[in-house]
This record gives sequence, structure tokens and C-alpha cells, in this order.
Amino acid sequence: MPAMYCEFYGFRESPFTITPNPRFLFMSEQHREAYAHLIYAVDNRAGFVELTGEVGTGKTTLLRTFLNRLDQEGHRTALIFNPCLSDLELLKSVNREFGLAWESESRVELLQVLNAFLLEQKQAGRSVVLVMDEAQNLPIEVLEQIRLISNLETETDKLIQIVLSGQPELLSVLGRKELRQLNQRITVRYHLLPMDFESTHSYIDHRMELAGCYRAAEFSKAAMKHIYRFSGGVPRLVNVVCDRALLIGFTEEARTITGSMAAQAVAEVGGRSPYGLAAQMMRRLTGGLPRWRS
Repeated sequence: MPAMYCEFYGFRESPFTITPNPRFLFMSEQHREAYAHLIYAVDNRAGFVELTGEVGTGKTTLLRTFLNRLDQEGHRTALIFNPCLSDLELLKSVNREFGLAWESESRVELLQVLNAFLLEQKQAGRSVVLVMDEAQNLPIEVLEQIRLISNLETETDKLIQIVLSGQPELLSVLGRKELRQLNQRITVRYHLLPMDFESTHSYIDHRMELAGCYRAAEFSKAAMKHIYRFSGGVPRLVNVVCDRALLIGFTEEARTITGSMAAQAVAEVGGRSPYGLAAQMMRRLTGGLPRWRS
């Protein structure tokens, strides 16, 4: 559902939702480098890839974009986004995502079905890519099962490329002694850092442009400083505070988001000002919706 300020600013859709929508992906230098690592790993059949980053840095959006941009004729892909799996449930999920038989309760049978599929794709010249998101929450036995899946290979090639993506805690998990065989097989690693100030500014403009109206709203330099100081360049936090700032601008019939508006937005999303916006909204809504100002 579009935010209530969209009509006022002329947006076709909400520019700062926190849903990982690949269409809104902003390729900062960090994101470009991470994307290049993913493409390199698949093109070179690297086997295991590790992608880590703090909460909200855009890992899931990047992964969805990566999978969407792979040539569908030359690749078969699957994204598993459920850390609450047993090792058997993992195998079933993998087979189901690839459109294979998955009802069996036998790990051996499920692996045989998957292996036959991988060999078939290899003969057809296709690469198979499996992405495990939120991998820091996977139990040890499930990660070990993922390692066993990676054993499906020919004498010269890995039959499946596996991306393990997660929060920085994944590094500690993979560093455990019982997972050293898996950790040693990871040949491509990348840690996604937050954006710098300039990239954050460009990110905000990028999302507003994609939402349909680039200059309908503007963030002043002072506003940008408040937003960056609060978010640290983490895209999800940028979205949260920008969404609130635009709502505050809507209540004040302002197309320019000032430093004070951004500061108020930061205070409210941080839980320090629970009443300010609600009171303004009541006054505005009881007096009619804001008008477009030329």
C-alpha cells in the first residue's frame, strides 16, 4: 500500500519501503564489488561463496538482483530463506525449489535425485546456483548437509555453486572446529559494508527517482547529515528515517525536508518522541489533506 504522502509528492509508489525489492537496488561501490564477486564465483564454478554484512545493508536485495540477472537459459537457481530447517528439510526444500521430487524421507534418495538433476544440467551446459540466506542461523547439522551437497561433483567441475549469505555472526559459525571442512571450501568471500555519506545521498535520490518523481521532494544538506548520522549508511535505516521524514514534510505541506524535520524523524523512529507526529497528523487530517505547492 503506498504511503499516504505519495499523492502529495507525486510518487507512484512508496520510495522507502524496507521490502527487499531488486528494482530499487542502488549499486554503491560496495554493492558493485559484492555483485562482481558473485558473478565471478558462478562463472568460474568456485563452489562455495560467503557473503556477509550487517543487518539492513542490502544483502537480500543484492542476492535477488543477482539471481534475477542470471541468464535463465544458462542457469538454474534456488533461494532458500528459512533458517529453521533440519538437514532432511533442507534437502526437501532444495529439491522442491529446483522442481524435483522431494517427498521422500530418505536423505540418500533425495541426494540421488539432486545428483541426477545436476549431471543433467551439466550436460546441457547450465550452471546450478543455490543461495542460502540468513545462513548464520542454520544449525551445524544443516551446514554439514550443505557441505555434503557440495560433494556432488565430477572429476573436473563442481556441479553446484552454493552462496552462504548472512550477518557477521556467520563468520564465527563457520570458524567452529566442526565446520572446518566447510570453511576451507569457501573460495570467494565478501563482507558488505554500509554506504558512505555521498553514496547515501545518491541512494536517497535514486529511490525517489524510481518511485516516480525525482525532485518532488528534496532533502536539505542538514537533513542529510541527520539521516547519515542516524543510519550510518545502512540502507534499511535510511529507508526508515526517510519515510518518516517525508511523512513529517507531508504534515507540514513542505517539499523540502529540513534539518529539523530530519531530526524529528530520527527522534521518532528512535522512540524518543512518540507524540509529535501523531498530534500534527490529527491537526492536518481534520483540516483536510495538504495541497500541492507549486
